[in-house]
Amino acid sequence: MLDDGHFQGTSGLSARQPPDHTRIRSFVNKAFTPKRVASMEPFIRELAVTTISRFEKDGQADLVTQLSYDLPALVIFRLLGIPDQDVPDIKEWALSRVLMNFGNPSEQEQLGHAGNLVKYWQYCVELVNSRLQHPTDDLPGDMARVFNSGDHTVSTHEMAGLVYGMLTAGHETTTNLLWNSFRDLLTHRSQWEALVADPARIPNAIEEMLRFAPSVFTWKRKVKRPVTVAGVELPVGANVLLLLGSANHDSEHFVDGDELDITRKNARDHLAFGLGIHYCLGAPLARLESRVVLEELTRRLPNLRLKEQEFTFAANTSFRGPDHVLVQWEVE
Repeated sequence: MLDDGHFQGTSGLSARQPPDHTRIRSFVNKAFTPKRVASMEPFIRELAVTTISRFEKDGQADLVTQLSYDLPALVIFRLLGIPDQDVPDIKEWALSRVLMNFGNPSEQEQLGHAGNLVKYWQYCVELVNSRLQHPTDDLPGDMARVFNSGDHTVSTHEMAGLVYGMLTAGHETTTNLLWNSFRDLLTHRSQWEALVADPARIPNAIEEMLRFAPSVFTWKRKVKRPVTVAGVELPVGANVLLLLGSANHDSEHFVDGDELDITRKNARDHLAFGLGIHYCLGAPLARLESRVVLEELTRRLPNLRLKEQEFTFAANTSFRGPDHVLVQWEVE
């Protein structure tokens, strides 16, 4: 089905190695600038305020379905210039990509997901082609302007691959970061109250949340040369699953690593965004979204508390966030 649909979706950056990785990242960095990220803050804040306002008089909510499921998706879709009417399709296709890559769907389920991936890839190709013809005020439009100015170091196919990757990674990871943050901050009540009392602590708290419960818990890699890690010999070609969440609790680097501490001085040393050349391209946007949401939530609902519940998680190898975070508060 993928071949029949001319599916050619490839890694934008995460699985690329130099020199391809260097070439493509250098190109996208010309478009995905700090200015472009900063320009999103008014939209993110308006979105957070509007979303919280819809339920703040109810006295209870599910912070997953009512706040953080849609918000990061709407942010990345705005960044990438996706029309509102296309959002439901994109979210469905992105979920199929996650389940195909990191889940364990049945053969019949794989057929449905494969059909979605074909639609997903064709959409990204058409989006890039339209921006090349008419560059707009969004990230694909910025990439098109770089390309049209004469920088052809990246092909239009690779530009589509970047969009294909960011449309999934840009909301799936931040969504899980917010879900985990709500759960863990409210479970450790004193930490939540400290943020309410002093919102200036929120940026470091976000780093601690990324360390304590990263939204990408593991990542897959293949050994390129013989190497010994902690006394274990890994041969060429071996498949490895990197436990980023475990590394973030390493007692040799983080004192009392299994404890949540939003004042932790080296919280930013986590591996939640990767390391080196594969450091997450969207890290600044994820931090911005999380900061704004926590600022507005602590300000508008300071007495938020967890309802009694059992947390459940979607079955996959890499992305981790609770299915629901049920909360309640007193309505004034």
